[in-house]
Amino acid sequence: MRRLELIEGEPAQTIELSDGEAEALAAADLAVVNRAPGEVQWSIAPGRKVGVVQAGAVQISVRPKIPVERLVFLMGYASAPTFWRDHSVRLDTDADLPQALARTFMRLATKAIEQGLLQGYQRVDDSLPVLRGRIRVTDQISRRFGADLPLEVSYDDFTVDIAENRLLLAAATRLLRLPGLDVRTRQGLQRLRLQLSGVSEVRRGDELPRWQPTRLNARYQPSLRLAERILAGESFEQRRGRLRVDGFVFDMWKIYEDFVGVALKEALASRGSATLQHRMHLDHAQRVDLRPDFLWTSHNGDQVVVDAKYKAEKPAGYPQADLYQLLAYCTVLGLREGHLVYAKGNESELTHDVRGTEIVIHCHTVDLDQAPSTLLGQVRSLAHRIAALPSDD
Repeated sequence: MRRLELIEGEPAQTIELSDGEAEALAAADLAVVNRAPGEVQWSIAPGRKVGVVQAGAVQISVRPKIPVERLVFLMGYASAPTFWRDHSVRLDTDADLPQALARTFMRLATKAIEQGLLQGYQRVDDSLPVLRGRIRVTDQISRRFGADLPLEVSYDDFTVDIAENRLLLAAATRLLRLPGLDVRTRQGLQRLRLQLSGVSEVRRGDELPRWQPTRLNARYQPSLRLAERILAGESFEQRRGRLRVDGFVFDMWKIYEDFVGVALKEALASRGSATLQHRMHLDHAQRVDLRPDFLWTSHNGDQVVVDAKYKAEKPAGYPQADLYQLLAYCTVLGLREGHLVYAKGNESELTHDVRGTEIVIHCHTVDLDQAPSTLLGQVRSLAHRIAALPSDD
């Protein structure tokens, strides 16, 4: 197995690939794959995703430039801010992202079920030769045409086949499909699957089981929260020609933008209402959609519009696309100020006074290389500044 490890934001590296391997890796969209005319080796550069892809006998890993623990915090906070504000998950910092997630999930899930699998009541619809629970009269008539047996019944069963266990099983199954896991981790995940025997598999395409935090499932909650993050990743198994391609990747820009939006919303929750991915249109005919990441309206009607950008968008011909985008938001909303929030190190803090208008665009940065409490403090201070509110720190 040929392996190449890249770090997000660092220069490209070279590796020998067949044309088929290069095509498969490029299609997986984890890295940018190029070859100069006449050269044997291919140039592999990190793209906008992190994770791992294996194409045939080649494995490419892209690690985030921030600690893996921080990445998981960003992902988790966007979906469950209350839990992740008060909890942390320690991952193996020397491992790549899939390996770190797998090891940590295995440890948390094993601890969660060491006292036995959580059980709960589930409604079961069944056909039985004896009465249990209650008869579903409509089904009895439509399916049995007046026959006395079997009976179409519904009853509550005290079982391990509940949402919490199904979610753990789904995460363990997803992790076992990942390329590059070491033998010890695979064995641990297999043991976990055996311990969850009697729990229904979540099939591909099915909606993930829904659960609610309670006193009864408190010991499960750290593993369930991590399971949700694992299942949010883009996992794929496919074939391109004769090559098998496996991968597990996350979009860094999506993780960052979701985190900033939710963190700003939490910081300003008591001062007004916020909308994430607010839908509006540039034109009266409503042919051109606009979706600012964050739109906040204070109790007295003042508004703030924010777009979060992990890195500046610089498509060919439009090197300042972020500024044009925010200018459009401000124009449609009738605002004199707009805000861009970048990850620190990718862009600078600047202010742009737009000529011919009264619009000012402010560019801010957030330092992701900080402990969660410090990071949330940064966003809280930023929220108060852009909303022109006094700091409560």
